[in-house]
Amino acid sequence: MKIAVRYYTKTGNTKRLAEAVARAAGVEALPISTPVSEPVDLLFLGNSYYAFSIDPEVRAFIRGLKKENVGKIVNFGSAAMLNSTYKKVKAEADKAGIPMDEREFHCKGEFKGIHKGKPDEADLKAAAEFARKIIG
Repeated sequence: MKIAVRYYTKTGNTKRLAEAVARAAGVEALPISTPVSEPVDLLFLGNSYYAFSIDPEVRAFIRGLKKENVGKIVNFGSAAMLNSTYKKVKAEADKAGIPMDEREFHCKGEFKGIHKGKPDEADLKAAAEFARKIIG
């Protein structure tokens, strides 16, 4: 199974989760500025809420994916105030014709002192375990 991990972060929280997911998958976590140029069965996509939505760069990244290059997107991320970005990511994935796995990983992330220290080591371990379960 071919796997890729891409992420978008402004605070570094999602990067830390992406690195945990990537270690579990045996691949490198790369920012969304690095295109998915080779076909992958699973694309783990890390992101968060910014101003009550996913960042426009995440939207553009998903729209730029080629459906013949991505078997399925697996969503993961963190946020201080809001929960899952799944619905927003899925809406973009649907437009691109790329299926989404129904499972996702989400945890709290620190932002301006809220949820200080999150994601913590337990969250990183949980993200890695989530990736291992998805991969099988």
